[in-house]
Amino acid sequence: MNLENARVIAARTSKTIYREDDKVIKVFDEDFSKADILNEALNIARVEETGIPMPRVQGVEMVEGKWAIVTDFIEGKTMARLMEEEPEKKQQYLERLVDIQMELHTKTAPMLSFLHEKMRRKISQTGLDATTRYELDARLDSLPKHRKLCHGDFNPSNVVIKPDGGYAVLDWAHATQGNASADVARTYLLFWLNGDMDGAEKYLDLFCKKSDTAKQYVQKWLPIVAASQSVKGKPEEREFLMGWVNVVEYE
Repeated sequence: MNLENARVIAARTSKTIYREDDKVIKVFDEDFSKADILNEALNIARVEETGIPMPRVQGVEMVEGKWAIVTDFIEGKTMARLMEEEPEKKQQYLERLVDIQMELHTKTAPMLSFLHEKMRRKISQTGLDATTRYELDARLDSLPKHRKLCHGDFNPSNVVIKPDGGYAVLDWAHATQGNASADVARTYLLFWLNGDMDGAEKYLDLFCKKSDTAKQYVQKWLPIVAASQSVKGKPEEREFLMGWVNVVEYE
């Protein structure tokens, strides 16, 4: 495969994303972990089996000496773009976002990694002192272990609304099976990291109301998820995330 007829549609840390006709080609930098790339493709294939609307994986290939994952192109606009174009409809889009996430959580994908195990591994990689790591591990142990499908990076940029009104969920690199409230805590933090504090609070209120989940239950996950996010997060985000890690109790 070559990229002569492809155009760049996004550039992210360690990867560049191209479109060629009905395909999306995610090309990783040379130093990106081969195991992580193959695991991402495997995650997509495993989630496909749940029936969730999403781009299907077409293949894993070498492109100009670099590993690439090829998936379907989904026509439409991301929910993030729609919120920018129609700010007066933001509340409606937030409600749709929550409804889609709740739909994901009704699914199971038994071959995915367990969220609890991933969180424990990430905590060990944070570089935090032993006392803080112990407290985070103890909190993690105290929280229920579920087997719901968790996206791991669920935010308005990863939800496409199609021209016919349907949707598709993108980017399943971080998918696990586990507790849905951990997934919600990550989405909440992603709103904060994007500078949308108001959106974060409205999103969390909506999710807790629609799912009949106590907000305090989601908040118990915030230090754990923030610690996990800090491991591969951008350096400029680490200080912010460490602030959440150091918050032990919430009102």
